[in-house]
Amino acid sequence: MIKLEDVETYYGKAQILKKISLEVKEGEIVTLIGANGAGKTTTLKAISGLIHPASGRIEFQGQRIDRLSPPKIVALGISHVPEGRRVFPDMTVLENLEMGAFSLGDDRPRIKANLERVYQLFPILAERKTQLAGTLSGGEQQMLAIGRGLMSDPKVFLLDEPSLGLAPMLVDKIFEIIQQINHEGRTILLVEQNAYLALRIADRAYVMETGRIVLEGEAAALLDNEYVKKAYLGK
Repeated sequence: MIKLEDVETYYGKAQILKKISLEVKEGEIVTLIGANGAGKTTTLKAISGLIHPASGRIEFQGQRIDRLSPPKIVALGISHVPEGRRVFPDMTVLENLEMGAFSLGDDRPRIKANLERVYQLFPILAERKTQLAGTLSGGEQQMLAIGRGLMSDPKVFLLDEPSLGLAPMLVDKIFEIIQQINHEGRTILLVEQNAYLALRIADRAYVMETGRIVLEGEAAALLDNEYVKKAYLGK
């Protein structure tokens, strides 16, 4: 579904990604783990078109996308739920969700079906559809951000730190939803600070350090990797 080959990015003169290569196959959950500043968020931004690589290639289903605009990438079937939720605080829950469906144009039946599915996943959003998003709790805003991402009916879902700042009980709920979304046929690339939970639900994983991939493999194997245990699992 997604393939990166030798991708390099810069912020000004500072190089962030250093020849990153990775693949995400159809139906997988793949996770990127690593310390803050390793380049995980930048990798997602490069895929979704928020930044353009200085060199290398990014492909989606065999089509090169690293020079496309974010709206065109969304229309192809990639949805990005950013770190920090980034909901529109002065718009209602329903208006936020409708914003997520902009790439579907006037396809009202499809938009309605997507909205109903989001409400099934997150009943609290249906209850609060007329409430301003800025008045929701952190957990509810995260649900809204995920729901908004689903409104475009994506093939690939990019999730950046979905558990950040949430209570443990809510974290478990969000991860259950992520698995459910995957079981419905969506491919997921997950960036997550909670390496243990991420590796538990993922099929494969990449470990990033200072802009490079330093380890990759089956998630279950990396859970047992001594370096990963010491550096990221606190064991």
